[in-house]
Amino acid sequence: MERVLEPELMDDPAQALAYAQADFDASNSLFIDLFESRFADWSRTGAILDLGCGPGDIAIRLARRFADCEVHGLDGAPSMLALARDAAALAADVAGRVEFIEGLVPGAPLPRDSYDAVVSNSLLHHLHRPMVLWESVIALAKPGAPVLIMDLARPADAAGALEIVATYAANDPEVLRTDFHNSLLAAFEPDEVRAQLAQAGLPFAVERVSDRHLAIWGRAPAP
Repeated sequence: MERVLEPELMDDPAQALAYAQADFDASNSLFIDLFESRFADWSRTGAILDLGCGPGDIAIRLARRFADCEVHGLDGAPSMLALARDAAALAADVAGRVEFIEGLVPGAPLPRDSYDAVVSNSLLHHLHRPMVLWESVIALAKPGAPVLIMDLARPADAAGALEIVATYAANDPEVLRTDFHNSLLAAFEPDEVRAQLAQAGLPFAVERVSDRHLAIWGRAPAP
């Protein structure tokens, strides 16, 4: 099945609110557990950058799991960032350690020039030019920094996409079901991601971590 592009930003207020209120506990918990297990020897200190942070749940979870870290979340959608900042304001246990920044990769203004870890969840499939993500990782991750990217994997055919939506989003609002379906069609296959990494010169692993998710991970190379 050929990839079908979707909009790069999710900035409709109703769409952003539905996304923020959705139950992504399973996939977001998987993300945090993957980061901790794949980088068990990480120092657990410094600054983490979350690219495409959306409504901020993963950024806040990272700050909770790694109490000696600050987390900066970057997103291009003001509606998403408003919800992320509201969520952070309610998370007293991470007060002062989570900051959300509006901007697009590449070239977004950030509080730091480089980061001790770089992560991203469900950004890759939104990008019309996916290499900007890998270029941003190279530019922003310190040498040796842990990098974890998780995203959807494109099903083999349209029927497979509909089956995944029916399995995992049957009771969700229509806007979420539609977004989920469109995201599956816009996602990449593992070999496509491997080709992107080869082009970028990034020696990262690509693995399926669920029936609908890919994890791409490794240590940022030296310049």
